[in-house]
Amino acid sequence: MFDALESWLRLSAARIHEQAPALTALDQAIGDGDHGINMDRGFAAILVQLDAGAPEVEGDVARAGTMLRTAGRTLISTVGGAAGPLYGTAFVRAGSTLVAAESSTADGELVLAALEAAIAGIAGLGKATAGEKTMLDALVPALTSGREALGAGSTVAEITRVIAEAAEAGAIATIPLLATKGRASYLGERSVGHQDPGATSSALLLRSLADAVAAA
Repeated sequence: MFDALESWLRLSAARIHEQAPALTALDQAIGDGDHGINMDRGFAAILVQLDAGAPEVEGDVARAGTMLRTAGRTLISTVGGAAGPLYGTAFVRAGSTLVAAESSTADGELVLAALEAAIAGIAGLGKATAGEKTMLDALVPALTSGREALGAGSTVAEITRVIAEAAEAGAIATIPLLATKGRASYLGERSVGHQDPGATSSALLLRSLADAVAAA
């Protein structure tokens, strides 16, 4: 679990860096115009933290959780705008779930429990629900699809692949939505026709997770 999640964070950092201009372009249409820049800064800081060494915690799953909590705090302290607190809270909540989990819990169940905790953190902090043109429009369907895959007996690699596909579809489905939260809500009807940058970066992160798990 620890090695796979470290690989995920490193892969995510590389892809965020690569896609930063595209994410910023999406944000320029309906937000502050700095989502890609801010996310790139935050994940660059996570890389520095990873290179400094793994946390001294007993147990693979607990080490993974501690790493995610540290990454979350790093995002909160380095990423500007709403993304820092939202993603940071998501990572901290996900990490705390792993730290508290039983070591015998199956990896697929751990992934879904962490994702559920992340979503709850985002929804609580942002006072948002799915359908309001936010990152939840990628994350909520991802969780739903992941639960269905788990119930069907899928492996963790299959579960994360299904999660990524649902998140990507959810991000695209934000295009016709009217934004009712965040800076984009100020645009009213003009927010319609644009893909939400937060949902897009969420889908990118979950695709990176699927690829990291598949390569583990």
